[in-house]
Amino acid sequence: MTPTHNPARNRTTIQRAAQIVGAVFLLVGVLGFIPGITSNYETLSFAGHTSDALLLGIFQVSILHNIVHLLFGVAGILMSRTSGQARNYLIGGGAVYLVLWIYGLVIDQESSANFVPVNNADNWLHLILGIGMLALGLALSRRNSTGHTATTGH
Repeated sequence: MTPTHNPARNRTTIQRAAQIVGAVFLLVGVLGFIPGITSNYETLSFAGHTSDALLLGIFQVSILHNIVHLLFGVAGILMSRTSGQARNYLIGGGAVYLVLWIYGLVIDQESSANFVPVNNADNWLHLILGIGMLALGLALSRRNSTGHTATTGH
């Protein structure tokens, strides 16, 4: 028998990190549609600050917010196919979450500008996600597939 090629075994650490982050976002997107895990589910609206649905009773969600999590998760899984794309996902996604954090801080949460919607818990989670994803992307992109620090050509 010829051994089969298993691309999952050949993934770099940064690819695995992007895949895991993507899977978590995918899971969060699905959980946002499950009554009980999402409290006040009956108020789940497509978008806007009037959605009082709370994922885990803490994080304000809407159908749009859940769809964004699903799409962000799919992107992470797909972009984990190469190290370069995984790096772009983690660094780019981290930057996006930092922008969302700032956006959430400066908008009036009771206004139509809060269309995703976000609350204070979401804002602080966005900060943590932004820093975490950036840190993963930057730290792991300095490592090669064997886990050693990449050389600079010396």
